[in-house]
Amino acid sequence: MQCSALRKNGFVMLKSRPCKIVEMSTSKTGKHGHAKVHLVGIDIFSGKKYEDICPSTHNMDVPHVKREDYQLTDISDDGYLCLMADNGDLREDLKIPEGDVGVQLRTEFDAGKDILCTVLKSCGEEVVIAVKTNTALDK
Repeated sequence: MQCSALRKNGFVMLKSRPCKIVEMSTSKTGKHGHAKVHLVGIDIFSGKKYEDICPSTHNMDVPHVKREDYQLTDISDDGYLCLMADNGDLREDLKIPEGDVGVQLRTEFDAGKDILCTVLKSCGEEVVIAVKTNTALDK
């Protein structure tokens, strides 16, 4: 995608990591006539901040980011989540995420709530980025 066409809250590859754009500014055209775009992005998996500057006419790689909701059915002793997709498929290959999301997930699960996990998938990596209480299944 052309650098000038990128937008805040969109996704872009910075330092070969998939990032969400949190800030971008364009500098004026200089003596040689290329406007530069200064991008600041947060890695969607690790939360690290990356910055890059590129001419606005250059193309940047944009990661294909897919978001899926899974229902949490169980948490194994070694910290892996047992997740069920809408079609009933089970998967047990994702760990509890680090930080606040992981704490919230464990607390709500221990309280016996039905939880939906939002999984972000990009560049061969997957991570749970959000949890919400599943209200569709209230008894």
